[in-house]
Amino acid sequence: MKNYGIAIHGGAGTISKTNMSKWKAEAYRQVLKRAYTVGYLTLHKGGTSLDAVTEAVIVMENSPLFNAGRGAVFTHEGEHEMDAAIMDGKKLKAGGVAGVSGIKNPILLSRAVMQHSKHVIISGPQAREFAREQGLEFAPKDYFYDEYRYKQWQRVASKDQVSLDHDEELNKKFGTVGAVALDKKGNLAAATSTGGMVNKKYGRIGDSALVGIGTYANNNSCAISCTGHGEFFIRAVVAHEVSARMLHKHESLKEASEHVVMHVLPKMGGKGGLIGIDLQGNIVMPFNTKGMYRGFRNSRNEEFVNIFK
Repeated sequence: MKNYGIAIHGGAGTISKTNMSKWKAEAYRQVLKRAYTVGYLTLHKGGTSLDAVTEAVIVMENSPLFNAGRGAVFTHEGEHEMDAAIMDGKKLKAGGVAGVSGIKNPILLSRAVMQHSKHVIISGPQAREFAREQGLEFAPKDYFYDEYRYKQWQRVASKDQVSLDHDEELNKKFGTVGAVALDKKGNLAAATSTGGMVNKKYGRIGDSALVGIGTYANNNSCAISCTGHGEFFIRAVVAHEVSARMLHKHESLKEASEHVVMHVLPKMGGKGGLIGIDLQGNIVMPFNTKGMYRGFRNSRNEEFVNIFK
């Protein structure tokens, strides 16, 4: 039987053991474990990699612990604008959304874009219209309200700064969640979702919604989901760069991903990490920050969840 498996992440950044309580760390681990378990069971029952990554991301979007969906950070205007993307490695089909609000699960909207539209990425208020046409669930503004997120926004807004959800003062992370999976039929898929930057302005869009940058899947190489300082990931075309190194330089997933995360990004000043899986079910989780919320489970009875290095 072919190997199959799933890996997930909940963001990377300056996550300090000394500043995180044991109960908070355990809360993160429990949600991470639930996310990859849901995805793994989908694969185990013969489900597709697309279904697995979708279900895993939904678990994290529904948790206020992560900067995606319910836990999305506040924009400069005090709103929640979310980005997401999903990609099918078999047909290289993809769907993404940028700057959407009020959608309970942006990853479901991304999948609807991929499967039920002629577009790859849609954005803004018009995306809400498409979501209604597709019968997707909306949530009221108070669903996205979190006291910690509100205070975080107030600290940043009072200084008129735009902040990643990761710095030492906030003891937080590059706020993104993602999943990559390989199913029993040998098909790869990737999905990523985020609430973006704290106090972001001007309709800023990061890497998560951009195919080949924050999200990529190709059955000839790998599936990748990124988390980090989006501007640097965009300039380095990170997710596709890993795939390209595998295809054209014949590097392994481990070699390609570590080169990009540990060498290419730092030279530019970029911080963050990624998760990846290849056709043999090999999983990688490189990051150049203090920590990354991450976990995986595969058909070889291997299971892992961690936050710190």
